[in-house]
Amino acid sequence: MTVQRGTTLTFLGAAGAVTGSKYLLSIGQDERRIMVDAGMFQGEKKLRELNWADFPVPADTITDIVLTHAHMDHSGYLPALVKQGFRGHIWCTPDTAKLAAIVIRDAANLQERDAEHAELHGYSKHHPPLPLYGTRDAENTIPLFRTVGFDEPFGLGDGIVVRLVRAGHILGSASVHLTTPDGTILFSGDLGRPDHPVLKPRAIPPGADYVLVESTYGDRDHPDPYNLPHEELADAIRRTAKRGGSVLIPAFAVDRTEIVLKTLAEMQREERIPELPIYVNSPMALAALRVYREAAHDGELRPDVDVSSFTDLANLHEVTTVDESIKLNSPTMPSIIISASGMATGGRVLHHLEHMLPDHRNTVVLTGFQAAGTRGRALLEGARQVKMFGNYVPVRAEVLQDEAFSVHASGPELVDWVAALDPRPHQVFCVHGEADSAAALAQRLTHQLGVHATVPRMGETVRITAEYAGRNARTAATAPAHPRPVPATQARPAIPAAAAPLAVTLAGTPVSGAQITTDLHWNRESGDADTIVLEGTITIHLDRPAEPA
Repeated sequence: MTVQRGTTLTFLGAAGAVTGSKYLLSIGQDERRIMVDAGMFQGEKKLRELNWADFPVPADTITDIVLTHAHMDHSGYLPALVKQGFRGHIWCTPDTAKLAAIVIRDAANLQERDAEHAELHGYSKHHPPLPLYGTRDAENTIPLFRTVGFDEPFGLGDGIVVRLVRAGHILGSASVHLTTPDGTILFSGDLGRPDHPVLKPRAIPPGADYVLVESTYGDRDHPDPYNLPHEELADAIRRTAKRGGSVLIPAFAVDRTEIVLKTLAEMQREERIPELPIYVNSPMALAALRVYREAAHDGELRPDVDVSSFTDLANLHEVTTVDESIKLNSPTMPSIIISASGMATGGRVLHHLEHMLPDHRNTVVLTGFQAAGTRGRALLEGARQVKMFGNYVPVRAEVLQDEAFSVHASGPELVDWVAALDPRPHQVFCVHGEADSAAALAQRLTHQLGVHATVPRMGETVRITAEYAGRNARTAATAPAHPRPVPATQARPAIPAAAAPLAVTLAGTPVSGAQITTDLHWNRESGDADTIVLEGTITIHLDRPAEPA
């Protein structure tokens, strides 16, 4: 048996899904193992259950993890790996290390409390219900962080060099450029828009042979405001206060809370909304606010942003105790409550939703992407009841979404980011997006830039091959940006619309939905004047038919 040397990349998450970012690199014959991101799966139950699945390799064989940013779906699985034996280093920017520590501590605390609550009220199928990891695992994770500044290349040994480049999504977020002995790989992480309300803008990293680009909004553009910025939110606050209700804003604790506060402060100064009490009810959000205040002194924020202008408001109240949080379930006067989590998957916002959704006077304003399977997505799609703590809660409150808060790049902005990479990539993998969104971005990249773009499958492994990547990148660089139309004389005959699809069977079983991926390359030393020999692998994915009932 021949041992195949080289580097492989395995998609352990965020493949055909917008959550659970995890990528495993195996490098060299000795299989040096490095991960980029270690995120939790969120949203649909079938995805959340993957958090409990056996990890595909022993955690103690992973030497390093490189983190793009601190959001839960990129960092939240770290304590689970530590619980399983990981003892290597976690590399990231200083602000990501600060924020990730907050995120995983909060996640561990919530999981422990949720398990206790489920056992007390008997709505879990497990006896006893257990957290995926606890506070001890989170505390054991934090000493493993090693911080590196933007654009400061660092080596991990074995010919591996890493460079973090500003991504402009949240504070400290980075794209990861990774050099291996077999080729270069660029992980976009979550990309911000060209103009972030609080942070310095993203930078363009060096190009790479292989590029993984997020596709959260790969199938759409962000709408331009047709009126004043965030007027939909301002109008909702005005009419909610007029009818005696309160506004609940589920918001991601890291970055989104800061942007929402900045927007509310500007609206107040411009007298677009009444000066209502504003409550920030999320321990994680309050901790993140402190990190953003420190970042202002470190020069990480936009020079025209004054953090105190939206964190020192006279009507801003930081909710620190459980008793204060409980009182907010039934506000005594119209108020604005900002609470995590942004997709209503957990946290104190659930208790507020439980009490506020049944009252028609209240309004819930969603401020970010709502993944499939989350309560936020259900509310966005018009659900008349949502399940929380084992019971169904009727939805009578007004629900709306302010899309202008998004700090994910749009489809056209993602295309622009890839187009700016130099050198041009040989292969682009569209990740971190729901299936339709990722497929739409892959099609945009192929049609507009002429690059080979595809959507990987969960668990799929590809081989990183420098010779193959370099040759095909040079070919792609000379290709037209738009595919040439086929001359009329070469047009293919049209297939009649009524033509039956080709029936394919495998060992007598009908199969469909073939998707082919390959890393074939031309072996110039084989063949002859009339023959070309291609070497490599061809992988064919087929849809398995449903089992008969």
